[in-house]
Amino acid sequence: MKLTFLGTGTSQGIPVIGCNCGVCTSADPKDNRLRTSALLNQGDTWVVFDTGPDFRQQMLRATPPHLDAVIYTHEHRDHTAGLDDIRPFYFKQGAAIEVYGGKGCLKALKNQFGYVFEESPYPGAPRVNIHTVNESPFQIGEMTIQPVPVLHYRLPVMGYRIGDLAYVTDANFIPETSKARLQNLKVLVLNSLRKERHMSHFNLEEAVDLIRQLKPERAYLTHLSHLMGKHQDVSPELPDNIFIAWDGLEIEV
Repeated sequence: MKLTFLGTGTSQGIPVIGCNCGVCTSADPKDNRLRTSALLNQGDTWVVFDTGPDFRQQMLRATPPHLDAVIYTHEHRDHTAGLDDIRPFYFKQGAAIEVYGGKGCLKALKNQFGYVFEESPYPGAPRVNIHTVNESPFQIGEMTIQPVPVLHYRLPVMGYRIGDLAYVTDANFIPETSKARLQNLKVLVLNSLRKERHMSHFNLEEAVDLIRQLKPERAYLTHLSHLMGKHQDVSPELPDNIFIAWDGLEIEV
């Protein structure tokens, strides 16, 4: 199983428009971050976690041969705004794209992209089959996916576990029942916004503490803002099994 980090930045991305800080003006490509998304491949099954505003650019970089499904974590626009750009996959494959998300997320998608969900769609609109995610596992091709409910301040968000990999973004609280689903991992992907505390995201200290509790073999931090600092400066501060993810990074699980 291979995970590709399509984007590892927060809602504004990096560089931030109009910002001249050291991170936003860095020449290191690892400091240039699109909005958070990831591509997961197992055998002939290809799925994407979230379709943010940069989804088209990310797909042109990653070039997956097809797309079996989109799995949404939650309804915020930095995770959903690129839904329309699944159209080339729909045209190429000649079949509706499977879309998975929580009840609130699917409601928001219908409001944001009403033309996609109409019974008689506008010509050229992508077609989707929607699936409501609850706490029960579901199957996509060769993948068995276990939802992991978390909280983004007060907003319910879905993390996901697939085999020995878990993907959790946009969270600042994980209930004990969900922590139980994150045991014995080879890889944990976890959001970490910045070094200072934040009302709806783990900061660096909180993310590292949680990783120490869960004890995965490896952990990768994503959904970073420019306030975290440069990749080359933050990386040496981390324990040996925790890494700052960067756009385009591929990991095998």
